[in-house]
This record gives sequence, structure tokens and C-alpha cells, in this order.
Amino acid sequence: MKKIERMKCKPCEGGVEPMKHDEVKSLLKDFANWRFIEGRMIKKEYTCRDFVSAIGLVNEIALIAENDGHHPDIKIHQWNKVTIQLWTHAIGGLSMNDFILASKIDRITINNNNIISKTYSRK
Repeated sequence: MKKIERMKCKPCEGGVEPMKHDEVKSLLKDFANWRFIEGRMIKKEYTCRDFVSAIGLVNEIALIAENDGHHPDIKIHQWNKVTIQLWTHAIGGLSMNDFILASKIDRITINNNNIISKTYSRK
């Protein structure tokens, strides 16, 4: 388990600066297949076996997000694809909360590989 996975998201009501691009790029080195998008969010796409598996993945992510009080943007498309976008809305960019949640999402998808199709790659 990564140290970051044991961390808990902290409430953010704004008033702090988003992470700098260099800091984001440095952290992303430890996150397979997460991409830095539009200079303000990180994004990852999963391909699941079927629609029910995609819904299952979304439900698992929802439970973790609710427990941490930090909620991603989630999109289900093309019946078996799930796209996750993380950013801290209150600051209009990324905070450590986004990486904490990304780490927890990565852990559930690794532990529940049966919901992810064989076409999904964890480079």
C-alpha cells in the first residue's frame, strides 16, 4: 500500500492555490495511466468487461469518494467505459486530495481486476 493511500482527504473550501504544474507532473509519475488535462485536472479511463461491470466500478468509486468527502466527475460511455476526472472544484485545480483519491481508486481497480477487461493496461 502506498503511503498516500492511507491519507484521508481534507475539506477544501478554497483560499489555497492549486498545485503547480511541476508538482503535479512529479506526483503523476507514481500513477499509471492518469493524464494531466487542461492544466487543472487528472483523468483516467477504464474499459470494463460489460455495462454491469462499469456500473460496479462506479459504485465502488462512489463509496470511497463519499467516505473521503471528495467526489470525482464520473462518466460512463460506450456501454463499458468509465472515465474519472479529479480536480478540486473549490480551487479550480488540483490539490493533494485528488491524488489521495486517485490512489484509492487505483487500489480498488487493482484489487478487483475482474471488473476490468483484459484490454486495460496498467503500464
